[in-house]
Amino acid sequence: MMFHGNASVQDAEARRAGAFTLWVFAAIALLGVFCGFVVAVVGLNGVYLCVALIGCTFILRDFRIGVVLLILLMPISSSRFFPHAVLGITGLNPLNLLLVGTLGSYLFRSLSDRSLSRFMPRPLLWLYIVPILVAGALGSRHLGDIPLFFNGLVDFDNVAGYFSELVVKPLLIVIFALLVGAAWSKAEKPEKFLIPMLISIWVMGSMVIVFVYLSGVTLGELASSTSREFLSPLGMHANELGRMYEVAYALLLFTWAESKEWRPRFVLLASMGLVVVALMLTFSRGAFLGFIVINALFLLWHRNLKTLILGVLLAAVVLLLLPEAVYDRVTTGFGRGFGSGSDMISAGRIDHLWLPLLPEVPKSPIYGHGLGSILWSEPMRRGAGVTFLAVGHPHNAYLQALLDMGIAGLILVCAYLAHVWKGFRTLSVDPALSPTLRGFFLGAAAGLLALLISYLTDSSLLPRPEQAFLWLAIGMMYGQRANGRSS
Repeated sequence: MMFHGNASVQDAEARRAGAFTLWVFAAIALLGVFCGFVVAVVGLNGVYLCVALIGCTFILRDFRIGVVLLILLMPISSSRFFPHAVLGITGLNPLNLLLVGTLGSYLFRSLSDRSLSRFMPRPLLWLYIVPILVAGALGSRHLGDIPLFFNGLVDFDNVAGYFSELVVKPLLIVIFALLVGAAWSKAEKPEKFLIPMLISIWVMGSMVIVFVYLSGVTLGELASSTSREFLSPLGMHANELGRMYEVAYALLLFTWAESKEWRPRFVLLASMGLVVVALMLTFSRGAFLGFIVINALFLLWHRNLKTLILGVLLAAVVLLLLPEAVYDRVTTGFGRGFGSGSDMISAGRIDHLWLPLLPEVPKSPIYGHGLGSILWSEPMRRGAGVTFLAVGHPHNAYLQALLDMGIAGLILVCAYLAHVWKGFRTLSVDPALSPTLRGFFLGAAAGLLALLISYLTDSSLLPRPEQAFLWLAIGMMYGQRANGRSS
Protein backbone atom coordinates (compact mmCIF):
# COMPACT_ATOMS: atom_id res chain seq x y z
CA MET A 1 0.00 0.00 0.00
CA MET A 2 2.84 2.33 0.80
CA PHE A 3 4.38 1.66 -2.61
CA HIS A 4 1.04 2.17 -4.30
CA GLY A 5 0.60 5.50 -2.51
CA ASN A 6 4.04 6.72 -3.59
CA ALA A 7 3.26 5.70 -7.17
CA SER A 8 0.04 7.70 -7.07
CA VAL A 9 1.86 10.76 -5.82
CA GLN A 10 4.51 10.39 -8.51
CA ASP A 11 1.83 10.00 -11.19
CA ALA A 12 0.07 13.14 -9.96
CA GLU A 13 3.33 15.10 -10.01
CA ALA A 14 4.07 13.81 -13.51
CA ARG A 15 0.65 14.91 -14.71
CA ARG A 16 1.12 18.37 -13.19
CA ALA A 17 4.57 18.65 -14.76
CA GLY A 18 3.15 17.59 -18.12
CA ALA A 19 0.30 20.09 -17.83
CA PHE A 20 2.74 22.85 -16.92
CA THR A 21 4.94 22.01 -19.91
CA LEU A 22 1.89 22.01 -22.16
CA TRP A 23 0.86 25.44 -20.88
CA VAL A 24 4.38 26.77 -21.44
CA PHE A 25 4.47 25.57 -25.05
CA ALA A 26 0.94 26.90 -25.60
CA ALA A 27 1.98 30.29 -24.24
CA ILE A 28 5.08 30.34 -26.45
CA ALA A 29 2.95 29.38 -29.47
CA LEU A 30 0.43 32.12 -28.73
CA LEU A 31 3.25 34.63 -28.24
CA GLY A 32 4.72 33.56 -31.59
CA VAL A 33 1.37 34.02 -33.34
CA PHE A 34 0.93 37.43 -31.71
CA CYS A 35 4.43 38.53 -32.69
CA GLY A 36 3.92 37.37 -36.26
CA PHE A 37 0.69 39.34 -36.46
CA VAL A 38 2.32 42.46 -35.01
CA VAL A 39 5.30 42.28 -37.36
CA ALA A 40 2.99 41.82 -40.35
CA VAL A 41 0.96 44.87 -39.35
CA VAL A 42 3.54 47.38 -38.12
CA GLY A 43 6.81 46.13 -39.63
CA LEU A 44 10.17 46.76 -37.95
CA ASN A 45 8.66 48.32 -34.84
CA GLY A 46 6.86 45.04 -34.32
CA VAL A 47 10.22 43.28 -34.22
CA TYR A 48 11.34 45.54 -31.40
CA LEU A 49 8.11 44.97 -29.50
CA CYS A 50 8.27 41.19 -29.90
CA VAL A 51 11.91 41.04 -28.83
CA ALA A 52 10.99 43.04 -25.73
CA LEU A 53 8.07 40.73 -24.94
CA ILE A 54 10.22 37.62 -25.40
CA GLY A 55 12.86 39.22 -23.20
CA CYS A 56 10.22 39.79 -20.52
CA THR A 57 9.46 36.06 -20.46
CA PHE A 58 13.07 35.35 -19.47
CA ILE A 59 13.06 38.25 -17.03
CA LEU A 60 10.20 36.65 -15.13
CA ARG A 61 12.57 33.82 -14.28
CA ASP A 62 15.45 36.08 -13.20
CA PHE A 63 15.12 39.86 -13.09
CA ARG A 64 18.89 40.18 -13.42
CA ILE A 65 18.55 39.27 -17.10
CA GLY A 66 16.41 42.38 -17.49
CA VAL A 67 18.99 44.48 -15.67
CA VAL A 68 21.70 43.37 -18.10
CA LEU A 69 19.45 44.30 -21.04
CA LEU A 70 18.69 47.67 -19.44
CA ILE A 71 22.40 48.41 -19.01
CA LEU A 72 22.84 47.69 -22.71
CA LEU A 73 19.86 49.76 -23.84
CA MET A 74 19.59 52.71 -21.43
CA PRO A 75 22.44 54.81 -22.93
CA ILE A 76 21.20 54.32 -26.50
CA SER A 77 17.50 54.73 -25.68
CA SER A 78 17.55 58.41 -26.67
CA SER A 79 19.12 57.82 -30.08
CA ARG A 80 17.06 57.98 -33.23
CA PHE A 81 17.91 54.34 -33.92
CA PHE A 82 15.91 53.28 -30.90
CA PRO A 83 12.09 53.10 -31.24
CA HIS A 84 10.28 55.56 -28.98
CA ALA A 85 6.74 54.51 -29.86
CA VAL A 86 5.34 51.19 -31.06
CA LEU A 87 1.86 50.66 -32.53
CA GLY A 88 1.47 54.43 -32.45
CA ILE A 89 1.44 54.49 -28.63
CA THR A 90 3.87 57.00 -27.13
CA GLY A 91 5.82 55.44 -24.27
CA LEU A 92 5.28 51.91 -25.54
CA ASN A 93 8.84 51.02 -26.45
CA PRO A 94 11.24 48.15 -25.72
CA LEU A 95 13.05 50.02 -22.94
CA ASN A 96 9.90 50.81 -20.97
CA LEU A 97 8.56 47.29 -21.46
CA LEU A 98 11.81 45.82 -20.17
CA LEU A 99 11.88 48.29 -17.29
CA VAL A 100 8.33 47.44 -16.22
CA GLY A 101 8.93 43.70 -16.67
CA THR A 102 12.17 43.80 -14.72
CA LEU A 103 10.63 45.85 -11.92
CA GLY A 104 7.66 43.48 -11.72
CA SER A 105 9.92 40.43 -11.63
CA TYR A 106 12.01 41.98 -8.87
CA LEU A 107 8.97 42.94 -6.81
CA PHE A 108 7.60 39.40 -7.12
CA ARG A 109 10.92 37.93 -6.03
CA SER A 110 11.36 40.42 -3.18
CA LEU A 111 8.12 39.19 -1.58
CA SER A 112 9.82 35.88 -0.82
CA ASP A 113 13.25 37.09 0.30
CA ARG A 114 11.99 40.30 2.02
CA SER A 115 14.51 42.50 0.21
CA LEU A 116 11.99 45.17 -0.80
CA SER A 117 12.75 47.26 2.29
CA ARG A 118 16.29 47.80 0.98
CA PHE A 119 15.20 48.76 -2.53
CA MET A 120 14.77 52.51 -1.95
CA PRO A 121 17.61 54.22 0.00
CA ARG A 122 16.28 56.99 2.23
CA PRO A 123 18.72 59.70 1.02
CA LEU A 124 17.58 59.09 -2.55
CA LEU A 125 13.91 59.29 -1.56
CA TRP A 126 13.93 62.35 0.69
CA LEU A 127 16.78 64.40 -0.78
CA TYR A 128 16.13 63.74 -4.47
CA ILE A 129 12.85 62.11 -5.44
CA VAL A 130 10.54 64.07 -3.11
CA PRO A 131 11.83 67.49 -4.31
CA ILE A 132 11.24 66.41 -7.90
CA LEU A 133 7.69 65.31 -7.14
CA VAL A 134 6.90 68.54 -5.25
CA ALA A 135 8.34 70.69 -8.04
CA GLY A 136 6.37 68.70 -10.59
CA ALA A 137 3.14 69.30 -8.68
CA LEU A 138 3.88 73.04 -8.48
CA GLY A 139 4.72 73.33 -12.17
CA SER A 140 1.60 71.51 -13.35
CA ARG A 141 -0.47 74.56 -12.38
CA HIS A 142 1.30 76.83 -14.88
CA LEU A 143 0.76 75.07 -18.21
CA GLY A 144 -1.63 77.79 -19.31
CA ASP A 145 1.10 80.41 -18.80
CA ILE A 146 3.45 78.96 -21.43
CA PRO A 147 3.74 81.35 -24.43
CA LEU A 148 2.16 80.27 -27.69
CA PHE A 149 5.46 80.26 -29.56
CA PHE A 150 6.45 77.18 -27.54
CA ASN A 151 3.70 75.14 -29.19
CA GLY A 152 5.47 72.34 -31.02
CA LEU A 153 8.71 72.97 -29.11
CA VAL A 154 7.60 71.11 -25.98
CA ASP A 155 6.44 67.52 -25.91
CA PHE A 156 3.30 68.09 -23.82
CA ASP A 157 0.09 70.11 -23.92
CA ASN A 158 -1.71 68.85 -20.81
CA VAL A 159 -0.99 67.91 -17.20
CA ALA A 160 -0.59 64.21 -17.98
CA GLY A 161 1.94 64.96 -20.71
CA TYR A 162 3.77 67.40 -18.43
CA PHE A 163 4.15 64.80 -15.68
CA SER A 164 5.15 62.13 -18.18
CA GLU A 165 7.87 64.28 -19.74
CA LEU A 166 9.30 66.16 -16.75
CA VAL A 167 8.63 63.84 -13.81
CA VAL A 168 8.08 60.22 -14.90
CA LYS A 169 10.78 60.02 -17.60
CA PRO A 170 13.57 61.30 -15.30
CA LEU A 171 12.47 59.01 -12.48
CA LEU A 172 12.56 55.99 -14.79
CA ILE A 173 16.33 56.47 -14.87
CA VAL A 174 16.33 56.38 -11.07
CA ILE A 175 14.33 53.13 -11.12
CA PHE A 176 16.90 51.75 -13.56
CA ALA A 177 19.65 52.55 -11.05
CA LEU A 178 17.72 50.91 -8.22
CA LEU A 179 17.23 47.74 -10.27
CA VAL A 180 20.95 47.70 -11.05
CA GLY A 181 21.63 47.94 -7.32
CA ALA A 182 19.23 45.10 -6.54
CA ALA A 183 20.86 42.86 -9.17
CA TRP A 184 24.37 43.85 -8.08
CA SER A 185 23.60 42.94 -4.45
CA LYS A 186 22.58 39.40 -5.48
CA ALA A 187 25.48 38.73 -7.87
CA GLU A 188 28.31 36.41 -6.89
CA LYS A 189 30.70 38.23 -9.25
CA PRO A 190 29.35 41.77 -9.66
CA GLU A 191 32.31 42.71 -11.87
CA LYS A 192 30.50 40.93 -14.71
CA PHE A 193 28.05 43.84 -14.88
CA LEU A 194 30.92 45.89 -16.34
CA ILE A 195 30.71 43.80 -19.53
CA PRO A 196 27.32 45.13 -20.74
CA MET A 197 28.51 48.60 -19.77
CA LEU A 198 31.52 48.22 -22.06
CA ILE A 199 29.31 47.00 -24.91
CA SER A 200 27.03 49.99 -24.46
CA ILE A 201 30.01 52.35 -24.46
CA TRP A 202 31.24 50.88 -27.73
CA VAL A 203 27.80 51.26 -29.30
CA MET A 204 27.49 54.91 -28.23
CA GLY A 205 31.05 55.79 -29.25
CA SER A 206 30.86 54.03 -32.62
CA MET A 207 27.54 55.71 -33.39
CA VAL A 208 29.05 59.19 -33.51
CA ILE A 209 32.26 58.14 -35.26
CA VAL A 210 30.41 56.27 -38.02
CA PHE A 211 27.85 59.06 -38.41
CA VAL A 212 30.55 61.71 -38.88
CA TYR A 213 32.52 59.48 -41.24
CA LEU A 214 29.54 58.72 -43.46
CA SER A 215 28.43 62.36 -43.53
CA GLY A 216 31.69 63.48 -45.15
CA VAL A 217 31.79 66.65 -43.03
CA THR A 218 35.22 68.10 -42.30
CA LEU A 219 36.48 68.67 -38.77
CA GLY A 220 36.58 72.40 -39.42
CA GLU A 221 32.90 72.41 -40.35
CA LEU A 222 32.04 70.24 -37.37
CA ALA A 223 33.87 72.59 -35.02
CA SER A 224 31.98 75.65 -36.23
CA SER A 225 29.57 77.27 -33.77
CA THR A 226 26.93 77.06 -36.50
CA SER A 227 27.17 73.23 -36.51
CA ARG A 228 26.17 72.58 -32.89
CA GLU A 229 23.05 70.74 -34.05
CA PHE A 230 24.90 68.53 -36.53
CA LEU A 231 24.77 65.45 -34.28
CA SER A 232 21.19 66.07 -33.16
CA PRO A 233 19.76 63.64 -35.77
CA LEU A 234 21.32 60.93 -33.61
CA GLY A 235 18.80 61.86 -30.92
CA MET A 236 21.09 63.78 -28.56
CA HIS A 237 22.75 67.18 -28.77
CA ALA A 238 26.52 67.28 -29.15
CA ASN A 239 26.89 68.71 -25.63
CA GLU A 240 24.79 65.88 -24.19
CA LEU A 241 26.86 63.27 -25.99
CA GLY A 242 30.03 64.96 -24.77
CA ARG A 243 28.92 64.78 -21.15
CA MET A 244 27.97 61.12 -21.53
CA TYR A 245 31.40 60.38 -22.99
CA GLU A 246 33.27 62.19 -20.24
CA VAL A 247 31.64 60.03 -17.55
CA ALA A 248 32.34 56.89 -19.60
CA TYR A 249 35.95 57.98 -20.00
CA ALA A 250 36.34 58.53 -16.25
CA LEU A 251 34.99 55.05 -15.47
CA LEU A 252 37.28 53.46 -18.06
CA LEU A 253 40.41 55.39 -17.07
CA PHE A 254 40.31 54.69 -13.35
CA THR A 255 39.17 51.09 -13.80
CA TRP A 256 42.05 50.53 -16.24
CA ALA A 257 44.54 52.01 -13.77
CA GLU A 258 43.54 49.56 -11.03
CA SER A 259 43.01 46.41 -13.12
CA LYS A 260 45.77 43.82 -12.79
CA GLU A 261 45.14 41.44 -15.71
CA TRP A 262 46.38 42.38 -19.15
CA ARG A 263 43.26 41.32 -21.10
CA PRO A 264 40.82 43.60 -19.27
CA ARG A 265 43.41 46.38 -19.37
CA PHE A 266 43.72 46.04 -23.13
CA VAL A 267 39.94 46.14 -23.62
CA LEU A 268 39.62 49.15 -21.32
CA LEU A 269 42.45 50.95 -23.12
CA ALA A 270 40.87 50.34 -26.52
CA SER A 271 37.53 51.53 -25.15
CA MET A 272 39.17 54.71 -23.86
CA GLY A 273 40.60 55.40 -27.30
CA LEU A 274 37.18 55.05 -28.89
CA VAL A 275 35.54 57.30 -26.31
CA VAL A 276 38.21 60.00 -26.64
CA VAL A 277 37.73 60.13 -30.43
CA ALA A 278 33.95 60.29 -30.05
CA LEU A 279 34.25 62.99 -27.39
CA MET A 280 36.51 65.05 -29.63
CA LEU A 281 34.00 64.81 -32.49
CA THR A 282 31.28 66.38 -30.33
CA PHE A 283 33.41 69.56 -30.15
CA SER A 284 31.69 70.31 -26.87
CA ARG A 285 33.73 72.80 -24.88
CA GLY A 286 32.04 71.62 -21.68
CA ALA A 287 33.09 68.05 -22.45
CA PHE A 288 36.64 69.21 -23.21
CA LEU A 289 36.75 70.90 -19.80
CA GLY A 290 35.38 67.78 -18.14
CA PHE A 291 38.01 65.68 -19.91
CA ILE A 292 40.76 67.94 -18.54
CA VAL A 293 39.28 67.81 -15.03
CA ILE A 294 39.14 63.99 -15.08
CA ASN A 295 42.77 63.69 -16.16
CA ALA A 296 43.86 66.26 -13.58
CA LEU A 297 42.04 64.26 -10.87
CA PHE A 298 43.73 61.10 -12.11
CA LEU A 299 47.15 62.67 -11.66
CA LEU A 300 46.14 64.12 -8.29
CA TRP A 301 44.75 60.86 -6.89
CA HIS A 302 47.57 58.73 -8.33
CA ARG A 303 50.29 61.14 -7.47
CA ASN A 304 53.69 59.60 -7.87
CA LEU A 305 56.65 60.56 -9.99
CA LYS A 306 56.11 57.84 -12.60
CA THR A 307 52.47 58.74 -13.16
CA LEU A 308 53.26 62.45 -13.31
CA ILE A 309 56.03 62.01 -15.91
CA LEU A 310 53.91 59.70 -18.07
CA GLY A 311 50.95 62.06 -17.78
CA VAL A 312 52.96 65.10 -18.85
CA LEU A 313 54.51 63.23 -21.79
CA LEU A 314 51.15 61.89 -22.92
CA ALA A 315 49.57 65.34 -22.63
CA ALA A 316 52.36 66.83 -24.73
CA VAL A 317 51.88 64.20 -27.43
CA VAL A 318 48.11 64.70 -27.46
CA LEU A 319 48.46 68.49 -27.72
CA LEU A 320 50.79 68.09 -30.69
CA LEU A 321 48.49 65.63 -32.47
CA LEU A 322 45.21 67.44 -31.86
CA PRO A 323 43.61 68.77 -35.07
CA GLU A 324 43.58 72.52 -35.54
CA ALA A 325 39.78 72.42 -35.47
CA VAL A 326 39.86 71.51 -31.77
CA TYR A 327 41.85 74.64 -30.92
CA ASP A 328 39.51 76.73 -33.05
CA ARG A 329 36.51 75.37 -31.18
CA VAL A 330 38.05 75.91 -27.76
CA THR A 331 38.85 79.55 -28.57
CA THR A 332 35.49 80.32 -30.23
CA GLY A 333 34.20 83.68 -29.07
CA PHE A 334 37.43 84.89 -27.51
CA GLY A 335 37.96 88.49 -28.44
CA ARG A 336 34.79 88.74 -30.52
CA GLY A 337 31.10 88.08 -30.67
CA PHE A 338 29.86 88.10 -27.09
CA GLY A 339 32.07 90.72 -25.61
CA SER A 340 34.72 89.87 -23.12
CA GLY A 341 35.38 88.40 -19.73
CA SER A 342 32.93 86.02 -18.11
CA ASP A 343 30.22 86.64 -20.71
CA MET A 344 32.65 85.58 -23.42
CA ILE A 345 33.34 82.33 -21.58
CA SER A 346 29.61 81.62 -21.22
CA ALA A 347 28.95 82.30 -24.93
CA GLY A 348 26.65 85.21 -24.09
CA ARG A 349 24.53 83.31 -21.59
CA ILE A 350 25.19 85.76 -18.74
CA ASP A 351 23.81 88.93 -20.37
CA HIS A 352 21.19 87.35 -22.61
CA LEU A 353 19.87 84.54 -20.43
CA TRP A 354 21.00 84.29 -16.82
CA LEU A 355 20.72 87.93 -15.76
CA PRO A 356 17.20 88.33 -17.23
CA LEU A 357 16.11 85.21 -15.34
CA LEU A 358 17.54 86.17 -11.92
CA PRO A 359 14.59 88.45 -10.99
CA GLU A 360 12.37 85.36 -11.16
CA VAL A 361 14.13 83.81 -8.14
CA PRO A 362 12.82 86.25 -5.45
CA LYS A 363 9.23 85.68 -6.61
CA SER A 364 9.31 82.20 -5.04
CA PRO A 365 12.70 81.83 -3.34
CA ILE A 366 11.97 78.93 -0.98
CA TYR A 367 10.27 76.27 -3.10
CA GLY A 368 10.58 77.67 -6.65
CA HIS A 369 8.10 77.82 -9.52
CA GLY A 370 7.94 74.16 -10.57
CA LEU A 371 9.77 71.98 -13.08
CA GLY A 372 10.33 73.70 -16.42
CA SER A 373 9.56 77.13 -14.98
CA ILE A 374 11.63 78.91 -17.61
CA LEU A 375 8.80 78.15 -20.04
CA TRP A 376 6.42 80.54 -18.25
CA SER A 377 8.98 82.96 -16.79
CA GLU A 378 8.34 86.68 -17.22
CA PRO A 379 11.33 87.29 -19.56
CA MET A 380 10.09 84.45 -21.75
CA ARG A 381 6.49 85.70 -21.84
CA ARG A 382 7.47 89.26 -22.73
CA GLY A 383 10.00 88.04 -25.31
CA ALA A 384 13.07 89.80 -23.91
CA GLY A 385 16.36 88.66 -25.38
CA VAL A 386 14.69 86.36 -27.91
CA THR A 387 18.05 85.27 -29.32
CA PHE A 388 18.78 83.16 -26.27
CA LEU A 389 15.57 82.98 -24.28
CA ALA A 390 13.61 80.90 -26.77
CA VAL A 391 14.96 77.76 -25.12
CA GLY A 392 13.51 75.21 -22.75
CA HIS A 393 16.21 75.41 -20.07
CA PRO A 394 18.48 78.12 -18.60
CA HIS A 395 21.77 76.47 -19.73
CA ASN A 396 22.86 76.38 -16.09
CA ALA A 397 21.85 73.38 -14.00
CA TYR A 398 22.11 75.27 -10.71
CA LEU A 399 20.07 78.25 -11.90
CA GLN A 400 17.49 75.82 -13.26
CA ALA A 401 17.23 74.05 -9.89
CA LEU A 402 16.96 77.41 -8.11
CA LEU A 403 14.14 78.56 -10.41
CA ASP A 404 12.30 75.23 -10.39
CA MET A 405 12.81 74.05 -6.79
CA GLY A 406 13.87 77.16 -4.92
CA ILE A 407 16.60 77.38 -2.32
CA ALA A 408 15.19 74.41 -0.39
CA GLY A 409 15.17 72.15 -3.43
CA LEU A 410 18.63 73.20 -4.55
CA ILE A 411 20.06 72.48 -1.09
CA LEU A 412 18.38 69.05 -0.93
CA VAL A 413 19.52 68.01 -4.41
CA CYS A 414 23.09 69.20 -3.78
CA ALA A 415 23.05 67.33 -0.46
CA TYR A 416 22.09 64.17 -2.33
CA LEU A 417 24.90 64.64 -4.85
CA ALA A 418 27.30 65.13 -1.93
CA HIS A 419 25.96 61.87 -0.49
CA VAL A 420 26.69 60.12 -3.80
CA TRP A 421 30.18 61.62 -3.97
CA LYS A 422 30.93 60.42 -0.45
CA GLY A 423 29.63 56.96 -1.30
CA PHE A 424 31.84 56.71 -4.38
CA ARG A 425 34.91 57.86 -2.48
CA THR A 426 34.26 55.46 0.41
CA LEU A 427 33.98 52.46 -1.90
CA SER A 428 37.05 53.53 -3.86
CA VAL A 429 39.23 52.81 -0.81
CA ASP A 430 37.27 49.84 0.56
CA PRO A 431 39.71 46.91 1.04
CA ALA A 432 36.81 44.45 0.77
CA LEU A 433 36.42 45.30 -2.93
CA SER A 434 38.59 44.09 -5.77
CA PRO A 435 41.06 46.61 -7.23
CA THR A 436 38.93 46.76 -10.40
CA LEU A 437 35.83 47.82 -8.48
CA ARG A 438 37.75 50.31 -6.37
CA GLY A 439 39.01 51.91 -9.57
CA PHE A 440 35.49 51.91 -11.01
CA PHE A 441 34.04 53.80 -8.06
CA LEU A 442 36.95 56.24 -8.03
CA GLY A 443 36.25 56.90 -11.72
CA ALA A 444 32.59 57.46 -10.87
CA ALA A 445 33.63 60.10 -8.34
CA ALA A 446 35.81 61.82 -10.94
CA GLY A 447 33.03 61.67 -13.53
CA LEU A 448 30.51 63.15 -11.08
CA LEU A 449 32.82 66.06 -10.25
CA ALA A 450 33.49 66.73 -13.94
CA LEU A 451 29.74 66.78 -14.62
CA LEU A 452 29.06 69.18 -11.75
CA ILE A 453 31.60 71.59 -13.19
CA SER A 454 30.21 71.34 -16.73
CA TYR A 455 26.71 71.94 -15.34
CA LEU A 456 27.67 75.57 -14.80
CA THR A 457 26.87 76.21 -18.45
CA ASP A 458 24.27 73.59 -19.37
CA SER A 459 22.19 70.51 -18.55
CA SER A 460 20.26 69.72 -15.36
CA LEU A 461 20.73 68.28 -11.89
CA LEU A 462 17.74 66.05 -12.57
CA PRO A 463 18.19 62.62 -14.23
CA ARG A 464 18.78 62.80 -17.97
CA PRO A 465 19.72 60.21 -20.62
CA GLU A 466 23.23 61.67 -20.80
CA GLN A 467 23.69 60.57 -17.16
CA ALA A 468 23.05 56.89 -17.92
CA PHE A 469 26.55 55.77 -16.94
CA LEU A 470 26.51 57.94 -13.81
CA TRP A 471 23.23 56.42 -12.61
CA LEU A 472 24.58 52.99 -13.46
CA ALA A 473 27.44 53.69 -11.05
CA ILE A 474 25.00 55.02 -8.43
CA GLY A 475 23.00 51.81 -8.67
CA MET A 476 26.15 49.75 -8.29
CA MET A 477 27.08 51.81 -5.23
CA TYR A 478 23.77 51.03 -3.54
CA GLY A 479 24.04 47.39 -4.57
CA GLN A 480 27.50 47.09 -3.06
CA ARG A 481 26.24 48.56 0.20
CA ALA A 482 23.25 46.24 0.28
CA ASN A 483 25.13 43.00 -0.29
CA GLY A 484 27.17 43.39 2.89
CA ARG A 485 30.48 42.67 1.15
CA SER A 486 31.83 46.15 1.71
CA SER A 487 33.43 47.14 4.97
